[in-house]
Amino acid sequence: MNVVAKTETGRALGDAFAVVRDRLPGKGKIADQRRQAFEAYERTGLPHRRIEDWKYTDLRALMREVLPLAAAPDAVALSRAAAVAKLRAIDGVRRLVLVDGAFAPDLSDLGSLEKGLVIRPLREVLDAGDGALSAEVVASDISNPMIALNGAMATDGVVIEIANGAMLAQPLHIIHVASGAAPVSMFTRSLLRLGRDAGVTLVESYLAAEGAKAYQAYDGLIVAIGDNARLDHVRLVEDSVDAFNISSATISLGAHAHFNTFGLTSGGHVSRYQLTVTCAGEGSKVETNGVNLINGKQHADTTLFMDHAVPNCASREIFRAVVDDRAHSVFQGRIIVRPDAQKTDAKMMTRALLLSDDAEADNKPELEIFADDVTCGHGATTGALDESLLFYMRARGLPEKEAQALLIQAFVGEAIETIVSDALREVAIATAQRWLQARA
Repeated sequence: MNVVAKTETGRALGDAFAVVRDRLPGKGKIADQRRQAFEAYERTGLPHRRIEDWKYTDLRALMREVLPLAAAPDAVALSRAAAVAKLRAIDGVRRLVLVDGAFAPDLSDLGSLEKGLVIRPLREVLDAGDGALSAEVVASDISNPMIALNGAMATDGVVIEIANGAMLAQPLHIIHVASGAAPVSMFTRSLLRLGRDAGVTLVESYLAAEGAKAYQAYDGLIVAIGDNARLDHVRLVEDSVDAFNISSATISLGAHAHFNTFGLTSGGHVSRYQLTVTCAGEGSKVETNGVNLINGKQHADTTLFMDHAVPNCASREIFRAVVDDRAHSVFQGRIIVRPDAQKTDAKMMTRALLLSDDAEADNKPELEIFADDVTCGHGATTGALDESLLFYMRARGLPEKEAQALLIQAFVGEAIETIVSDALREVAIATAQRWLQARA
């Protein structure tokens, strides 16, 4: 008989859920789903190293507790959020701003929507009682405690629906901002439905207003990509140096759909991004690329589950990590090829660059193949900067830090170059350059 002893932290979170339950949008079946999701979380609590998928990211040791839920942002919080959103503004995109876990319409661009585009706050959708759509958003993978907790506690987010055949020219930019009012937790969840023969670029940014410290951001993204549709996705994590960011994304592709995603993590004290991609339609294509740029005592974990469920699909995964000081980078990539997924073409490569003797990188690529007519492979390398190249560059007058920066830029460039949009590629390069300049 298994007995789960509830810790003081567990009791405190349970009491907090009871207190905030009436603040959470959605009644009836939605409230029941939230309760079930929270009960699923309580059975495990914060994940720890004895759970294989969390072996390298022990939240019981790293985070210890879940902070109280953030209050609705007031005028001061919105003003602080507006300042940082303006500072990191990207030209030509449609901004959708979430402040302390709540959608901020006054900071968002909701006018003159392109034909076929519908955008609504999650709270509005849940309170309206749109049964099927609400259930799709709130439904959680209760086997994963942090996804279950996100489903139970999500206060807001955005629900984006793109009609069949709609090719949006303007990228959508979801901006998550911590205002810095107090050390609190923020729970958001968003849904993107991309119709068949449609296309869009989605950008996500995680930012901290001036003075924001020690907050916890929990985000979930659910995406359904229709047949012959394409989604380009760019994710930039620039949280404050003592923040926690625990996020997940669940992506499903229809037949001949294309998903291209790039993520760059340079901020936060502890971050964990879990991406689950399912090729559910034949002929679909997936490109997943990521970069960790971390130093100090940062801990950044990227965990990828790539599920080939049907035949004739292809996936490519490229991940790079640059680790300085006593930072710790984690990459876990698992490619699963189901028995019926013949003609699968899947490859994964992860490389880590260690800039100090105390830096640590754990790379764990995995293949689970249950079909016999496939082309699959994976690889992992870890090393330091090439001393001969450094000597060559310094001999020609470059300072050591500048020479290192050029080599680091070249190292991560392969992943950054996969961003299709020239403008967004420049944004990613600028983010990487800010990290390099701060290091110098």
